[in-house]
Amino acid sequence: MPLRTGLPAIVGANPRVLILGSFPSEKSLDTGEYYANTRNQFWRLLGTLAGFDAELPYPERIDAVTGAGVALWDVAHSCRRVGSLDANIDRKTLVLNDFKAFLAEHPTIERGFVNGLTAYTLFQQADIALPAARLPSSSGALTMSFADKLAAWQAIG
Repeated sequence: MPLRTGLPAIVGANPRVLILGSFPSEKSLDTGEYYANTRNQFWRLLGTLAGFDAELPYPERIDAVTGAGVALWDVAHSCRRVGSLDANIDRKTLVLNDFKAFLAEHPTIERGFVNGLTAYTLFQQADIALPAARLPSSSGALTMSFADKLAAWQAIG
């Protein structure tokens, strides 16, 4: 299994919130788009919260997200993983993103939200000086209703 590198951060002019995943799915890595798997409810959740259509073309969704003051990234910079499941990340090959430099570059970010348990566990290991809350995973693999996920994701504001 090859060492894979994640996607670059998506950051607008004045982000106030950073949403972090663990590491992009194979489909996201192949397309170069965050949350490219249509079973993942990320865009539907964020679209509902920020008032945009989750079916918009990817560049327009990115414009809507960054316009709402939200930045997107992942906790992991690179790793080896078979398939797309977080459980398959080879922890011995895991390299975390450089959050110290990132947050110094983007001082307007006030709070983080971490998408799912694995991302949150990795985030805690990174010792990042950013208040963050764990959100239920937007993954279709999490058997929680959309309404319950949305209620938790309302914390993003």
